[in-house]
Amino acid sequence: MKDVKLLEIYKPIFGMIHLEALPGTPDYSGDVKSIISKAKKEAEIYKESGIDAVIIENMHDVPYLKRKVGPEIISLMSIIGYEIKNSFSFPCGIQILAGANEAAISAAHSAELDFIRAEGFVYAHVADEGILESDAGELLRYRKMIGAENVLIFTDIKKKHSSHSITSDVDIVETAHTAEFFKSDGVVITGISTGEETDADDVKKVKDKVNIPVLIGSGLTVKNIENYFSFADGFIIGSHFKKDGYWKNEIDVRRIQKFMNKVTELKK
Repeated sequence: MKDVKLLEIYKPIFGMIHLEALPGTPDYSGDVKSIISKAKKEAEIYKESGIDAVIIENMHDVPYLKRKVGPEIISLMSIIGYEIKNSFSFPCGIQILAGANEAAISAAHSAELDFIRAEGFVYAHVADEGILESDAGELLRYRKMIGAENVLIFTDIKKKHSSHSITSDVDIVETAHTAEFFKSDGVVITGISTGEETDADDVKKVKDKVNIPVLIGSGLTVKNIENYFSFADGFIIGSHFKKDGYWKNEIDVRRIQKFMNKVTELKK
């Protein structure tokens, strides 16, 4: 099957695959095969439902490490990414929490994935894992060093689950400008926490001032997608695709289908 190019897709819908707790983390079940199998099954559901791309994320690895994760995490996420990318003909990306962006680039390169979602790319902030300083310089040099320039880097700005008092005099538009100047391939705007609605005015202001894709990264539902659809470039959905709209629950096919029916209407 033909490989689909992410940047050629009109207003792509990204489905989140929240991997079960990985080896070494407090909630790890001890069954690697079931983790891989479940991730592939979710990818299959997304594919059959018309989702444009998926992002694998170690969401259940709470509490998260800051920037550095072990080889047991990177290796298994690389395997899962490779399995999904080679089983389904749609783009696949990766995010490794929390802010383990070099690890994500490494995994994406090894698994031939299309992109990563990166935290803490520009400006320092206080996340629930502690203070994250920006890593754009190191990250892009690492990407160059390993020959992974084909892996796109989408970067969260004023990210959720964080305090931004350190940069309170730098608004979201200036933050987006800096991300663009530092060669981000796209910016992700979110609400204040997982599942919380994104401020539409923030998205509009950023979209008017930058020349890179602007993605919405939280709080999207079938009821509010039309409020963003005309101006945002892409949409990342996690919680809304789960039973009762809660990120820990299983994927709900009916919720996905209802959402995608709405997207089909909006694209006409």
